[in-house]
Amino acid sequence: MKEGFLLLEHGKYKDAEAYFKKTLETYPTNKTARLCYGRAVGLNGNPIKAKTLFLQLLKDYANDFEIKLNYGESLLWNKNYNEAKVYYEKLISQNKKSFPALLGYANTLSNLKDYENAIAYITKALIISPNNESALTSKKYMYLGHAYQQEQLQSYEVSETILKENLNAFPNDKETLFNLSNLYLISNQLEKAEATYNKLLENEQSKLGALNGLSLIAHLRGKESKALYLSTKAYNLLSKNVAAKTKQQTTERFIQALIWNHKYKKAQNLIDELLKKYPNENWILSLRATLNIYKSDFKNSVTDYTTILKKDSTSFDGNLGKANALKALGKYAKAYTSAQNTLAYHKNQKDAVSFIKKLDKSFTPSADSKLSYSFDNGDNEAYSFSTNLKIPLSTKFKILGNYNYRTTKNTVNNKEATTNSFLLGISYDLLSNINFTGSLGISSSKGNFSSFNQFLTDIYFYFKPFKLQDLKIGYKKELQNFNADLINRKITQDNIYIDYSLNTNFNLGFFSQYYYTNQNDNNTRNLFFTSLYYTLLKKPSLKVGVNYQNISFKNQIPTIYFSPEKFNAYEVFVNLIRDEIVINNNEWFYELTAATGLQFIEEGSKQNTYRIQAILGYQLSHRSLFNFYASESNVASATAAGFRFTEIGIRFKWLLLKKPLLKK
Repeated sequence: MKEGFLLLEHGKYKDAEAYFKKTLETYPTNKTARLCYGRAVGLNGNPIKAKTLFLQLLKDYANDFEIKLNYGESLLWNKNYNEAKVYYEKLISQNKKSFPALLGYANTLSNLKDYENAIAYITKALIISPNNESALTSKKYMYLGHAYQQEQLQSYEVSETILKENLNAFPNDKETLFNLSNLYLISNQLEKAEATYNKLLENEQSKLGALNGLSLIAHLRGKESKALYLSTKAYNLLSKNVAAKTKQQTTERFIQALIWNHKYKKAQNLIDELLKKYPNENWILSLRATLNIYKSDFKNSVTDYTTILKKDSTSFDGNLGKANALKALGKYAKAYTSAQNTLAYHKNQKDAVSFIKKLDKSFTPSADSKLSYSFDNGDNEAYSFSTNLKIPLSTKFKILGNYNYRTTKNTVNNKEATTNSFLLGISYDLLSNINFTGSLGISSSKGNFSSFNQFLTDIYFYFKPFKLQDLKIGYKKELQNFNADLINRKITQDNIYIDYSLNTNFNLGFFSQYYYTNQNDNNTRNLFFTSLYYTLLKKPSLKVGVNYQNISFKNQIPTIYFSPEKFNAYEVFVNLIRDEIVINNNEWFYELTAATGLQFIEEGSKQNTYRIQAILGYQLSHRSLFNFYASESNVASATAAGFRFTEIGIRFKWLLLKKPLLKK
């Protein structure tokens, strides 16, 4: 039977099965032939039959330890891990020095994800047979499994220690280094990840994977051009000899880098070519869905992710990608469901957990308060305090509240006044792209000569008529409370307004606003503002642009308030912002806007203008943040005095509860 043994040894299980089957026709009771036939059957992909064959052998040779070992192995082939655990424990109690028993038991524990004990027993096995290739391979994957288990528990330091121990046992092991670099990416240790990928770069066999990883690191650092350079380098190295999986990963990273750099047409062409060769492959559909998200075509993105999930309900990209697209469409309840599906299949996955936390944050009751001091060169100064409350009761419905206190005084004529205003309202999503918000309230004012109350309201509809477009139409009744003189005159305004914004996929943006105002002093105002801007950087956001503003009043009352018949202002601006929405705990956010231009009042000569606004804030925790802010402007429309206005203040925002009411 030497020929059959060699077939088994060299992994030719189909031929071995045929050989021993023929042998048994001549020698049907031969124990060795029966044993080898059972092994060949099991290793050739029929573990159930193999288990039955070994059971029959055990009936005939109940005390044969070799047969017992093979039966134990058949339990592993059939994935009967709990049964195998009990069985191997009995075998080890019979022979504590049995290498196959120790190896089988270690592999059983590994499959049950009891990695610490698995490693302990594989170590015992290797003491008996130090250079056994099968045991060494098992030990390596036990370390990798244990490290991944700790990574899932977000015990990143423990996982790192385990992987480094594996590297000590298997120096420069490619799989271990890739696992280590991935751990560093997940734990946002980008410098360590980069160093590990650079080490992998030294080996030709891991060069493509290393370039793909370095490209991702560049993207995470906001260096999109470098990301594209690295991924292009990897893509150009592809050849027929490259493994299919590596070829797919490299192609995928290259297309992602094109998308990150807004080279949408080239990315689309490559995706279309791939779909012709490999119709409806999930990884290609995922790329197309990602491209559509960047192009704000969220509906088509959802369609692709749904197709992916029909073929593979466990797909991470499908579930979390769909959650992001649904969120962008305003379908928050469905977004929650998709994110939770992600965690059902990928327990404790960091991105899915983070997504749900951010969604929870937007639906948790919050208070946003500001305290400010302002003054102008018309000798007016004011102190103001305001608080906005938001209480979401569902993903569609919110209760809103606002309180505002303002006291203002003119230091020359000693006129002073105080206002207290209260507003209560609701916000409701009529459809995923249509929101109604309405608030009603009252303002109580007290000046030098009188006290009075005034009804207030703010009602608007917010639309997303098409992708990359926003439209807001509203009505607002308010009291002119900029300075004491205006409050004493009881001037109120009825405003009808329209805001429109348009973004593009080529970094150009447009915003326009129109106000028609009817005042109770028989005056009317038309205000038009428009802005055209270009985004130079994404992280942090850096924009440059031009603004134009036009104001006209029916009646000119310059001794009371700024009310020109004609006012035109032109300015260029630069805006740098790291938004509070994108930061993590214990991180700073900021914004700086600087603008300069010209203004023309009536038929007067041109006047130079400037405007500066600055914000510096800090995220204290996931539930609170604060920021300081300051602004100064000499644009005439900025103040009733029409010359120079300065404001400084502090803001504090916090979540009132630990989780949304809709989750209670």
